[in-house]
Amino acid sequence: MATPGGIDAGVPPNAAVPDAAVSAAVDPAEPPATDALAVTLEEFLVMDDAARGALPKARLKKMLKTEQGHKKKLAKAAEMAARAAEESAARAERAAAVVLEMDASLPPPRTAVLTGTQCQTTDAINLHRESAVTLWGTLSSDVRAKGGLELRTDYWELVGRSPAEIEEVLSHDSGPDILLRQRHLVVRGTRASSILRMRSIITQCFREHLFDRGYVELTPPTLVNTMCEGGSTLFHLDYFGEPAYLTQSSQMYLETGIPAVGDCFCLLPSYRAEKSSTRRHLAEFHHLEAECPFITFEDLLDRVEDLVVDVVDRVMARGGALLASVNPGLARMRRPFKRMTYRDALTYCREHLIYKDEETSTHFEFGDDIPEGPERKMTDQIGEPILLHRFPAALKSFYMQKCDDDREVTESVDLLVPGVGEVVGGSMRMWKEEELAAAYEREKMDPAPYYWYTDQRKYGTCPHGGYGLGLERFVCFVLGIHHIRDACLYPRYRGRIEP
Repeated sequence: MATPGGIDAGVPPNAAVPDAAVSAAVDPAEPPATDALAVTLEEFLVMDDAARGALPKARLKKMLKTEQGHKKKLAKAAEMAARAAEESAARAERAAAVVLEMDASLPPPRTAVLTGTQCQTTDAINLHRESAVTLWGTLSSDVRAKGGLELRTDYWELVGRSPAEIEEVLSHDSGPDILLRQRHLVVRGTRASSILRMRSIITQCFREHLFDRGYVELTPPTLVNTMCEGGSTLFHLDYFGEPAYLTQSSQMYLETGIPAVGDCFCLLPSYRAEKSSTRRHLAEFHHLEAECPFITFEDLLDRVEDLVVDVVDRVMARGGALLASVNPGLARMRRPFKRMTYRDALTYCREHLIYKDEETSTHFEFGDDIPEGPERKMTDQIGEPILLHRFPAALKSFYMQKCDDDREVTESVDLLVPGVGEVVGGSMRMWKEEELAAAYEREKMDPAPYYWYTDQRKYGTCPHGGYGLGLERFVCFVLGIHHIRDACLYPRYRGRIEP
């Protein structure tokens, strides 16, 4: 199934990216754009004639039209800037005669709206969005004001000026490429900053839940020399002359913490070099992972359910007006979650005409991976969280425990939620040394680099399992965010490494 992972657009800096406007976002049900088509306006503007001529005709025509519109906007902006400069000069001449004096007896500064002569000084007429100011006044109740409070100002000072160009850096017409490049300004907006504040609350609620349940937080390394989820999504790097990777998951290191501390968890970045450009995928995401000794598969399913339900309850209790401003429709989750096996999912897809291949109406068969599009369609149709479990061994990682009653499938689970898809993936781990050795051989893996992982089974072992949750996806679920990039401070994905 899909792996865990995750710009504000619209009216900057307060709105989120329009679905149709995200140039890098591709619906999972559609094939991703080719490199030849994935040309941004910024890239097109610096192309020479030869490079432009290599583009497909339809794309070239569209980009030329976009370039023409861009040039018209620049010309209009220059004209408006010149007119504004003339008007500003006139206002400045009048404002020079207005002087404000501070009353030393005024109370400490708060945020407010300027009125009267306070709006007529030189600083006031040259005040632009994003300027930093200090204000003094009296705080009073006012039902008309946002939040029910208003500061009646008596005096103010300009602390940090923002130039007039800010109005052109971000505007109503700013596209996704510009908003991503100016993300450091976008996050100052009301919606973007509210999402970041709520993400902090959600993270705190996860830690509170786990600490209350007796877990110990550990900090595994993120620079590693072994793979956990397959070599195709590894970020390779040179580590002082030795081959190394950015971690795909901290799970295997967490397993080594079980004999030391018992139930344990971590919340750290994980990295996947996937070329997916969907609304659910990131190259870097924050991964909440936990490992638990002496549990059964049923215990694992219960723990995943308990985690999600309890954290949503905590977020609702703590989020208050901030949560209501972002997602007023969030509701408490009902237990128990629907439990569906992989074989049940195949049957559901066949009965509800969810195909492996829409063009040929080909059905899924046992052993097929159900990709993101059909998986999301099934989840949205069912309309409630699903603990989808018992996946074929061939589809899962080498370390997952096979079911005793059906050796074709594993004790594995994905939690699917409507509107987002998979947010949690977990399994019981192989806990016997001979089974793990057979898995190494089957996957043609050199066991030498995994000696420390094998030793977990050699020097005292027990049945154990764990799970991983993509924090950004969970934030999308709780806050009702459509695109995972809205859940990040600075999203990292294919084609985006700045700012």
